[in-house]
Amino acid sequence: MILEPAPDFELKATGEKTFRLSASLGKNIVIYFYPKDDTPGCTDESLQFRDLYARFKELNCEIVGISRDSIKSHDSFKEKLSLPFDLLSDPDETVCELYGVIKMKNMYGKQVRGIERSTFVVDTKGILQKEWRGVKVPSHAEEVLSVIKELEKS
Repeated sequence: MILEPAPDFELKATGEKTFRLSASLGKNIVIYFYPKDDTPGCTDESLQFRDLYARFKELNCEIVGISRDSIKSHDSFKEKLSLPFDLLSDPDETVCELYGVIKMKNMYGKQVRGIERSTFVVDTKGILQKEWRGVKVPSHAEEVLSVIKELEKS
């Protein structure tokens, strides 16, 4: 998938909006998939992107987070954390499947289907430039920011 057109999609977003990837051409886009609103790792990751958001914006970059949670859950999570970017709802796992982030995971000794924490960077022309799978949260947003900085230099 790297250096190929990113799979286009359209999902409902927070604030009664709809997000379509192809409508964002002209900006770099960070798409981060996360397992669940209001869980410790997902909260930490979202806060990192929030805290660096102004720096991403300076680099002509937008951020969206995607999970299977409902828009109602997303709206509340976004408000609670004061997130300046939209969260997208993928309850049917359509976009999760497009990007290959649904995996079997062990949870309390049981196998469950869930989202593998993953991040994708799509450039201004809609080309997938970078992906991280099985993301470890500490300093992840900083690493993504450094990739965006390199994209903007080229």
